[in-house]
Amino acid sequence: MKKLFLLAGEISGDTHGSGLMRALKEGTEEISFLGYGGMQMKREGGDLVIDWVEEAGVVGLWEVLKMYGWFKRKMDEALDTVREQSPDAVVLIDYPGFNLRFADALRQQGYQKPILYYISPQVWAWKKGRVKTMAKLLNLMICIFPFEKTLYEKSGLPTVFAGHPMVDRVHSLKKDIRRESDLVGFFPGSRKNEVKRLVPVMLEASKRIAAEEPNTRFVMSAANEKLAVLMREMMQERGMPEAAAWIEVGTVYDLMQRVQVGAVASGTATLEAACFGLPYALVYKVNGFTYVVGKALVNIKYLGIINILAGREVVRELVQGDCTAEKVSRQLLSLLGEGSVRNTLVADLADTVALLGEGGAYEKAARAVMQACEPVA
Repeated sequence: MKKLFLLAGEISGDTHGSGLMRALKEGTEEISFLGYGGMQMKREGGDLVIDWVEEAGVVGLWEVLKMYGWFKRKMDEALDTVREQSPDAVVLIDYPGFNLRFADALRQQGYQKPILYYISPQVWAWKKGRVKTMAKLLNLMICIFPFEKTLYEKSGLPTVFAGHPMVDRVHSLKKDIRRESDLVGFFPGSRKNEVKRLVPVMLEASKRIAAEEPNTRFVMSAANEKLAVLMREMMQERGMPEAAAWIEVGTVYDLMQRVQVGAVASGTATLEAACFGLPYALVYKVNGFTYVVGKALVNIKYLGIINILAGREVVRELVQGDCTAEKVSRQLLSLLGEGSVRNTLVADLADTVALLGEGGAYEKAARAVMQACEPVA
């Protein structure tokens, strides 16, 4: 029986970790799990998987520094577990701030078995210098974007492109829903600060669109009821109480299949929208200081993953100073009809999404893990 130690520190990592574990259990070889993750991974792995993501998934330098002692204890505990249990391989899932330090500490304490990484950290955007370090510590990278394979293999790190799990997820969520030709969708994100900055722009854009196309209807997606309350308050403040009727809570995937066009906050939702074939504009607006600092640190031409994949601006990016009601409304109006702008975007989205693989991402990742655990002949 193979024994694997897995470590994920955020909700998204827990989701991917549990999917990988399910695929591993469906294989021909008996397998057991231990490590750190969330509720989903614990459900798949049992008592030896510790649910820690609620505490471990903190965001922000100051928040992490405040918990330094706690993270140090967890690091020591995890190292002790690997030393005592001697698993056949360690699988690290995203969460690079902790996981790369953990990999280094494992090697320093003499762990010689395979250390594998699933869901590559976005070193291509932030810290390409990390790639050489990772090549020294890891035996295999399992990535979900095709361009990552080239990046890692240049450093000498064996890499497998397993495909993006979202391809399978979106396939399971697709319904027989026809797009409503007069319906515009606004997707302002799942964070409070995103909503506070983007909703005013979206509301003003809706006025401009309605002035040119009076029969247009609008819908706004709220990630939860708390954000829906905030949206209603913002609508009231702007003298648009009728707009509160636009809000739908928790129906984002149905909306992405119903609306004719959308304005989508930068992040995972833009990839989801593309997978659903929704013509959209990417919108992004943050605190001015944050934007300046981020711009200096991030070494990428495009913000949206679809544009990064394509190597060109497939989806219009309306970022910071360009994220205005006038520009958002212009872009959405250009996509509302069945003209060449819309048709070209729909075709380009399909071509770009195809680069993410044909499905079966967790199964391919599981096969790569098991092959890496086989002794070298």
